[in-house]
Amino acid sequence: MIIRDAVRADMAAVCDIYNALIPTTTVAWSEELQPLETRQAWFDEQQSLGNPVLVAEIGEQVAGFCSYGSFRGAGKWPGYRFTVEHTVHVASTHWNAGAGQALMGALIDRARGEGLHVMVGAVDGDNDGSIRFHERLGFVEVARMPEVGHKFGRWLTLVLMQLTLGEPDQPTEPV
Repeated sequence: MIIRDAVRADMAAVCDIYNALIPTTTVAWSEELQPLETRQAWFDEQQSLGNPVLVAEIGEQVAGFCSYGSFRGAGKWPGYRFTVEHTVHVASTHWNAGAGQALMGALIDRARGEGLHVMVGAVDGDNDGSIRFHERLGFVEVARMPEVGHKFGRWLTLVLMQLTLGEPDQPTEPV
């Protein structure tokens, strides 16, 4: 397995991985498949903002991806500039093979290297596997927000998981 920075050509595979979750799971709280152009625009924006997009490559095939971006619009609310919210998705054919853990390890290292302080994950409350996954990485549950989402004709609970990346005495601006 290789963890590497994504390139624009990876976005078709990234889009396929993300879209596979939409029709049958509450991993993504979207009901519409994402067109490739939307995923490419997301990638371009992540690149322009300096936010990492990483992929796990197994046998020359993209098996998963992860990234982070601002938490609660750090540009609008600069007090959040040391906090990011991440996303991580792995193709079902590679679940439980270590790709998610490898991706997140690399992403966490990148965030620490950028001088960030906290990483947040937003997880569906019924997704026990994702909650346990985050706990194994050192994340702790800090909030449970009942009925803030809706999909498949039912209300969904949002669980916020948090990882403190470091304890700087005086924060320095993120790189």
